[in-house]
Amino acid sequence: MPGLTIGDDLPNLQVETNHGKMKLHDYVGDSYTILFSHPGDFTPVCTTELAMMAAYASKFGERGVKLVGLSCDDVQSHNEWIKDIEAYNGQKVTYPIIADPKRELIKQLNMVDPDETDSSGHKLPSRALHIVGPDKKIKLSFLYPASTGRNMDEVLRVVESLQKAAKYKVATPANWKPGEPVVIAPSVSNEEAKEMFPQGFDTANLPSGKSYLRFTNV
Repeated sequence: MPGLTIGDDLPNLQVETNHGKMKLHDYVGDSYTILFSHPGDFTPVCTTELAMMAAYASKFGERGVKLVGLSCDDVQSHNEWIKDIEAYNGQKVTYPIIADPKRELIKQLNMVDPDETDSSGHKLPSRALHIVGPDKKIKLSFLYPASTGRNMDEVLRVVESLQKAAKYKVATPANWKPGEPVVIAPSVSNEEAKEMFPQGFDTANLPSGKSYLRFTNV
């Protein structure tokens, strides 16, 4: 499928939102940004997702992360839909929602659902999510079918993983949760690790005898 994937630059598209017109790079600025799309306004799973994003907005904000949604309907529809979203769980929607009634942006942003179409046969946005870094590059991308809602705890978890990896030259192991030990990148020698992680690190005892699995806390 044409469009964005990990490592690609976010195109500096001019978009129309319920907060007015903006360029994506201006909105991202020097922050991490979560760009997430939805198949359509006034649809059940999408309503729950945007409401949950609103509920988690402060948690993302504490980590310096901005939010911006996208749905193929127009701004007027978004504004009416927001009333339902806020009524669902009582959380205020403070982030902008991009309008894409011509289905042009979803193609450029790799957010086209391969199967779902509207009543006119037009392609719909997938349940896609890109995490964009301050350098305007895609750091992580999720793609879900329309039938499956996303887990915002997982989105929050991967944000913390990405930020730790960028700051400390570490990676996060399987099932990692914030606050748990991370692994030191293989590119870091033991001598460098002692300087970088004065708190120390533990090396797993493996049958191969190789000391590549090193755990520390940051």
